[in-house]
Amino acid sequence: MVIEKISSLQNPGIKRVVRLRTKKSREARGLTIVEGAREVSQALNAGLRFSCVYICREGLYRCDEALVSRLVEKGVKVFDTGCAVFGKLCYGDRTEGVLGLVEQPELTLEALKLSAAPLVLVMERVEKPGNLGAALRTADAAGVEALLVCDERTDIYNPNVIRASLGAVFAVPVVACTNKAALDFLRLKGARIFAAVVQAEAYYFDKDMTGAVAVIMGSEQEGLSDFWRRNADEQVRIPMQGKVDSLNVSVSAAVMVYESLRQRRRL
Repeated sequence: MVIEKISSLQNPGIKRVVRLRTKKSREARGLTIVEGAREVSQALNAGLRFSCVYICREGLYRCDEALVSRLVEKGVKVFDTGCAVFGKLCYGDRTEGVLGLVEQPELTLEALKLSAAPLVLVMERVEKPGNLGAALRTADAAGVEALLVCDERTDIYNPNVIRASLGAVFAVPVVACTNKAALDFLRLKGARIFAAVVQAEAYYFDKDMTGAVAVIMGSEQEGLSDFWRRNADEQVRIPMQGKVDSLNVSVSAAVMVYESLRQRRRL
């Protein structure tokens, strides 16, 4: 496949990419922006469909030629751009020189394939893309089998989520759903539900977190809703020895899922 050259900022394709920075445009077209070599590689590894990829080999930008070859071999349409054009497309100060348009996966709870004793992370009302992205990195590292996003406040495939997750959003099955749908799914899988609640009396490390387990995290600003407080099997807290009363939600998620992993590996 021939790599086409784009040098004009007025190119219609460039304008369409810029519009994908809005959620409305992403939803309308079913596409999202994936920027960075690791992120594009993760999308490739996950078998996602690429609309096209823009690369730059000029100035500060140094696109990985092995990645370009791989994209071409996969039949992905690649456009080679100049510095000015790529600078308009990219988000920040990264110099990897590769940005792809990828079809957003549409995964459902029914499509999730879990083990007999899965570890599942649920994020309720998470607002900041960076927090969701960081939680996805943790989920991937800790072997979480699925991440459920309830009462969605930021879209899963926001380019900033993809960036913050380093592409882990393509490695961990992620589903946006209602609280009720998530609860029904977890009950069907026989999962014991652990809700992280600041006011809880029990510490998370004093509980048995082996077997089928779901860890439920609320937003930093609002905490968990009454729905999960009522329906959780256990309400647990993380000890806080300082003057602040809570951790970043992605850090709290990491603490709890790694405790489950530690207990599982101990058996």
